[in-house]
Amino acid sequence: MPPTGSRFWLTTTVLIVLVLLLGYALWPQAIQVDVAEARLEAMQLTIDEEGRTRVRDAYMVAAPVAGRLLRVEKEPGDAVVADETIIARLLPLSPALLDIRTREQGLAAVSSAQAAIRMAKADLNRAQADRELAEAESQRTQKLFDKGLSTQAELDAAIRTARSAAAALDTANAALAVREAELDAARARLIDIRDADGPVATGQHQKVIEIRAPESGKVLQILQKSETTVSAGTPIMEIGDTDNDLEIIAELLSTDAVRVSPGDPVIIDNWGGTRAIDGTVKRVEPWGFTKYSALGVEEQRVNTIIRINENARQHQLGHGYRVECRIVVWQDPSVLTVPSSALFRHNTDWAVFVKQRNKVTLTVVKVGHNNGIRAQILTGLEPGEKVVLYPGPELQDGAAVTERTD
Repeated sequence: MPPTGSRFWLTTTVLIVLVLLLGYALWPQAIQVDVAEARLEAMQLTIDEEGRTRVRDAYMVAAPVAGRLLRVEKEPGDAVVADETIIARLLPLSPALLDIRTREQGLAAVSSAQAAIRMAKADLNRAQADRELAEAESQRTQKLFDKGLSTQAELDAAIRTARSAAAALDTANAALAVREAELDAARARLIDIRDADGPVATGQHQKVIEIRAPESGKVLQILQKSETTVSAGTPIMEIGDTDNDLEIIAELLSTDAVRVSPGDPVIIDNWGGTRAIDGTVKRVEPWGFTKYSALGVEEQRVNTIIRINENARQHQLGHGYRVECRIVVWQDPSVLTVPSSALFRHNTDWAVFVKQRNKVTLTVVKVGHNNGIRAQILTGLEPGEKVVLYPGPELQDGAAVTERTD
């Protein structure tokens, strides 16, 4: 073959290879995508919020009178029985010590009361004499009247005078009793612990007040453990029944609270156990309050009370424990769903990319409920159809795709 012919075929071959390489480089490549099937399954729509457990009826035990609280022997978690278990002992306070001014004032009050008694006794003696005289005058007038030597008016005046004298005597007796009571009160204010003998002065053998449990349950916390002097009403400990009287309080956003109703089922999770606990919404309080989030955002919250449907004893839950609550506001045992990540906006509608063989088709769908993980599809899809997850901007209607295998 002539040399010129060899160069021709060599050049032609190189050009053909270059054209093939260029065509391969410019040929559209299939886009790798993740896909999932539309399927019929049970679906729930929940409102998730943290909550904390609490004893519904917790009893705060306080000192009934001022006194010296003896050391509390109970410990948190100890069981108590209503009206039987002695949870604390209280020694009433002795009379306070008197200072010099108070004592002198008391002595002066005693002297004044004694003088008033003397005056009352003098009034009593005068009243007694007046009565005796009036009685004698009344009797003489009666005798003269019987003999016709006195008039009816004189007899009536004598009787009235005798009765007035008797009333004055009763008044004098009562006044004396009042003065004697005032003297006793003045002397009582002078009682001093230093003047007492025996148990009062030494602090021994005093009557100890035994404080018993007001309700059966457990000791939740002890507020005053050591021996000390307390005033009336000082809290000592808190008691509650964590086994049978435990509930959960969750602070919902007001926009979520309006969707919750009493009786809604609740899934209590992340409490520390291996499985979720069933609960029921007991009450949504009608009063909201302002609370600031960790980011400083002002929020309106509403307390929602949740009843635990199981015995809390088997889960070892106590007062003030943290839990996570999922309140079910809607559920359906069989609906067509797709992952929420497959949905995207197309104009004003929701749409998905449906994979058919090696291409995708943009399909408009009507979405029902969406819980953030799965979305309910009302129209536009059939069970078993595959949809593309996380569709990117490079994906267009009719684009070639291949399923990602890694």
